[in-house]
Amino acid sequence: MLYSKTRWSIRETNDQTSKELAKQLNIAPLVATLLVNRGMDNIDTAKEFLFPEKEAFHDPFLFEDMSISTSRIKKAIEKEEPILIFGDYDADGVTSTSILMTTLQELGANVSYYIPNRFTEGYGPNEKAFRKVADEGIKLIITVDNGIAALHEAKVAKELGMDLIITDHHEPGPELPDAYAIIHPKLPGTKYPFSDLAGAGVAFKLAHALLGDDVPTHLLDLATIGTIADLVPLHGENRLIAKKGLKNLSLSTRPGLKALCKVAGANLSEVNEETVGFAIAPRLNAVGRLEHAGPAVELLMTQDITIAEQLSEEIDLINKERKAIVEEIEKEAINIVEAEYPADENSVLVIGKEGWNAGVIGIVASRLVERYYRPIIMLSYDYEAGLAKGSARSIKGFDLFKNLSTLSNLLPHFGGHPMAAGMTLDIKNVNEFRIKLNDAATQQLSSNDFIPVTELDASIALNEVSIDTIHQLDMLAPYGMKNPKPKVLIADTAISGVRKIGSNKNHLKLTLEKEGHALDGVGFNLGNVADEISPGSKVSVIGELSINEWNNMRKPQIFLKDIAVKEWQLFDMRGNNQLKQRLSHLPKLNCLNIVFDEGHLKSLPATQTNTVLITDVDQAKKMDIDDKSLVLLDLPSNINVLKKLVDGKNPARIYACFIHDQGEFFDTLPTRDHFKWFYAFLLKRQTFDVIKHGADLASYRGWTKETINFMSKVFFELNFVTIKDGLIIINPVKTKQDLTASPTYQQKQEQLEIENILLYSSYEQLKLWFNDRLAQKALDEEEMEAWI
Repeated sequence: MLYSKTRWSIRETNDQTSKELAKQLNIAPLVATLLVNRGMDNIDTAKEFLFPEKEAFHDPFLFEDMSISTSRIKKAIEKEEPILIFGDYDADGVTSTSILMTTLQELGANVSYYIPNRFTEGYGPNEKAFRKVADEGIKLIITVDNGIAALHEAKVAKELGMDLIITDHHEPGPELPDAYAIIHPKLPGTKYPFSDLAGAGVAFKLAHALLGDDVPTHLLDLATIGTIADLVPLHGENRLIAKKGLKNLSLSTRPGLKALCKVAGANLSEVNEETVGFAIAPRLNAVGRLEHAGPAVELLMTQDITIAEQLSEEIDLINKERKAIVEEIEKEAINIVEAEYPADENSVLVIGKEGWNAGVIGIVASRLVERYYRPIIMLSYDYEAGLAKGSARSIKGFDLFKNLSTLSNLLPHFGGHPMAAGMTLDIKNVNEFRIKLNDAATQQLSSNDFIPVTELDASIALNEVSIDTIHQLDMLAPYGMKNPKPKVLIADTAISGVRKIGSNKNHLKLTLEKEGHALDGVGFNLGNVADEISPGSKVSVIGELSINEWNNMRKPQIFLKDIAVKEWQLFDMRGNNQLKQRLSHLPKLNCLNIVFDEGHLKSLPATQTNTVLITDVDQAKKMDIDDKSLVLLDLPSNINVLKKLVDGKNPARIYACFIHDQGEFFDTLPTRDHFKWFYAFLLKRQTFDVIKHGADLASYRGWTKETINFMSKVFFELNFVTIKDGLIIINPVKTKQDLTASPTYQQKQEQLEIENILLYSSYEQLKLWFNDRLAQKALDEEEMEAWI
C-alpha cells in the first residue's frame, strides 16, 4: 500500500443534472460536473458563471450609505477641502488606496493618503494618526480596507470635527463605529446583493458611484489585483471583477505594473490569476511587511517609467529579504513547537518569540498550518511595550474570528475572517489565551478534523482526459477561493513507467495507462514516491489537468498532488548489490524487520531498527504484521515458518531481501543417477578415503566436492556405509531404503524448495505465492472512501 498524505473528499454529483447541462451548453461532461458541484446547477447560473463578461456590475447605490458618502465627497471637492485616504499596508490595501486616489485626482480633489506603519501603529485607524492629520487641516477621512472595528477612532474623529467614511469588507462586530457613513457589503440588513467583495472591490464600487454611470474599467486592473491577492471568494461580482480585470490587466499601460512584472520574470500580456497571486501580490505585500507600504502605492500611481523601474527594483529586493526572513522564522517556530508545544498535545498552536518580524509571521503561520494542520497563532513579542502582536491562520471547522470574539477581554485589538486574523494582546495574557483557545478547539474539533482534507471535484476515467476538455476547463478560470483550480481523481490505473526527475531527483514523472489511453503525470517534490510504488501496482492519483507544450507537440498531462496504492505491494530487493543503502532509505514508520537466522543479525545495517528474530512456526504465527511494511531480510530454514508468518494476514508491503551465503545455496540436488553411480563406485572399492581423494573424484566426474560429501552423508544416514575419519566402508545392505528417508536429503530438498520459491522465482511468481496466502484483497469503494 501507499497511503495518501491527505483525506480525499470527492464532491457528490447529480449525474442527471450534469448530463442535461452538458447537453444544453454543449460542453464536456467533466466541465458540466464541475459546474454542478460549484452550485451552477441550471443553465442560467451556469451561463452566468461561464460568461461573466456578459453580466452587469451591481448598482453601487445599493449600498445604504453610498449616496450620503458620494455627496459628502463631492462637497469636499467643490469646497477644495483636503481629503485623506486612510489605507492599509497589504496588496488589497495599497490597491484600494490607489483606486480612490486615482478617482479623486480625476475629479480634481485635494487628496492625499495615509498608510499606518505596521510596526509602530499596527492595523487600521489609530488615535495618534487621526490627531496628526486633524492638525494638518483634514476634514474628511475615507478608510479603505479597514475601519469597521475602529469604534474608538470614530469617536475621536467626531471630537476633532472630521467626517469619517468607512469602506471595508472585514467581519463587522456586534457594535459599529459611529461614522459619517459606512460602505460595507456585510452590514446587517444591507440591500447590496453581493457580500464577499475585497477592500479593493468596495473601493471600486465607491469609485463607480463617484465617476458616474459608466463602470470605471480603467481601474479594474487594480481592483483585480486586490481581489485576487486578498483571497476572497471568486464568484459573483468578484468573478466579474477578476475576469474582466485580468483582461484589462494584460493591456495595462501602468508603468509600475509593467516594471514590477519585468523584475518578477512575468509577462504582463499573458497575466492570469497565478501571475497576480505569485508574482505581483507578494511583492506589493512585501513592502508593508518589512517597511512602510508607501512605495507600493507610489509604484501603482506613477506615470514615470524611470521612477517605476527604480521602485520595482527596490520592491523586488525587499521581497527577497522577506523570503529569507520567513525561512529563518519558520525554522525557529518549528523548533519551538517540537520542543515546547508538540502538535499531538495541542489543538491550537500559539507560539511566539521576541524579535520576530510582525509583517511576515502570517506567512509563517500559513506554512505551519500546512505542516501541522491545526490553527496557528504566531506572536511577535515586544517586551519593552509588554505586547504581543500576532497573525493567525485556521483550518476548516474552526472559525478564528468567532473564537477570538469570545476572548475579546484578552484582546484589546483584533480583526479578520474565519480563516485568518490579526490581534494584539498583553504578553502576560498569552498563556491564558493559549489555554482558552485550546479548550475551545477541543470542544469544536474531532480527531478527524486534524487530518488534512483535499477536496476533489470529480473522479474521472483516463479516456475522459483530452486537450479539448482541458481547454473547456479554462472557462472556469480565474480560479481562487470558492472556485479552486479543479482537482480530479483517477483511480486504480496501471503505470507504464515511473522515475525521478530534476537535478536533485526530487520530482516524479510517471505515465498512467488504461484500456489504450495514456496520460503523463508530473509531481513536484514527490520524487521519493518513486521508491514506494512497486512494479505492476495500480495507482490512484489526484491532481490538476493541464496541457504540456514541448517541441511543437501538445498533449494532456496531470500535475500530481497526491498518490495512493490501495493494495499490498511487493518490493523485490533480492540480489541487490546496494541492499544496505536501499534498506537505510526504507520508511521507518510501521516497518518490521524479520530475521530467520540469528547469524545474520550482526551483519544488518545499523539503521535497521525494530528487528525481530523468528525461528519457529509458533513464533511466526503469533507475529502481528497487519498494516506493516514487512522486511524479510534472510531466508527461512523452513518454508512453513514463512507461511505461518503471512497466512491470512494483511501487511501493507513486503520487502523481499533474502540475503544468504551464496556458497551454501548454489548447489543442486544430486540426481538418482548420481547416487547410483557413486554407490556402484563404493561397492566396487569397498572402502574410499573421501578426505584424501574426494576432490579428485569430484573433478573426474565434473561434480563439486560438496556433492561427494552430501551423498556420502546420505548413504551414512541410510546405513549403507560407515564413515570414520573420512574413510567410507560399505555395509551389507539388509533392507531397501528410499533416499528421502535421509534427514540430510530431506533438508536439501526443503532447502531447494525454499530457494526455488523465494530466490529463483520471478517477481510475478513470488507475488503470486504471497497473494495465495495473504488475506488482503483490494479495498472496495466503501472501504477506499473510509481509508482515504
